[in-house]
Amino acid sequence: MGEIVAVMNQKGGCGKTTTVVNLAASLVKLGKRVLVVDMDPQANATTSFGVNKLDLRRTVYTALVKKCSVERATIQTNIPNLFILPSNIDLSGLEVELSKQSNYHIVLKELLDPIKDIFDYIIIDLPPSLGIITINALVASDSVLIPIQAEYFALEGLADLLNTIKLVENRLRSPSPIKGILLTLYDSRTRLGREVYKELKNYFKDTEYIFKSVIPRNVRLAEAPSFGKPCLDYDAESKGARAYLSVAKEFVSLEK
Repeated sequence: MGEIVAVMNQKGGCGKTTTVVNLAASLVKLGKRVLVVDMDPQANATTSFGVNKLDLRRTVYTALVKKCSVERATIQTNIPNLFILPSNIDLSGLEVELSKQSNYHIVLKELLDPIKDIFDYIIIDLPPSLGIITINALVASDSVLIPIQAEYFALEGLADLLNTIKLVENRLRSPSPIKGILLTLYDSRTRLGREVYKELKNYFKDTEYIFKSVIPRNVRLAEAPSFGKPCLDYDAESKGARAYLSVAKEFVSLEK
């Protein structure tokens, strides 16, 4: 059975979409079959795979509001065994529509459960918020991956995020254990980066949440989306591509 993983952090600029795109490509490199679900109206994950969001008539939104099937909305990327359930600006109205429904929190779960066994991993990219879309992703997912940037306010808001995960687990009876916390935008040459890494490890000193692999600041990672490619396709020998491949190997070694 496939595993559904929500990649989330309510703070923007933490490398969340970069992680989704490049982790997915790296998992495929390791022989896995992967679906990326773009649940962000900005659709950055969609465009990172070279899909023009302006041309889309079938998206995750149309699938969620039952205007098409999830199979018809899913697109094969240029990478074999890597698929995208794309997004566009239409998704921005989803929270208003779902708020009117009594079962608003299980809509994404109902969409993904029937196709779960087709993939080894379904990775959900989320907007930087803790709203209804995020709650849906938590209910639908088997685990959570949290990217945190190596910057001063890295841990600010983390308590709120962990509290939201706990609330969903308790009130909606839908546990989503933390798969791991991934340090991104890391520069070992700066004292700030080293201090944030140390603080993060100290914060979770009694757990095994933190990935041993870290994602460095890397120009190739930043350039790749403009070419509609994961970094592994854009420059496989770059530090960024090799770092995400290392994360993927660590990722598959973890139990659910």
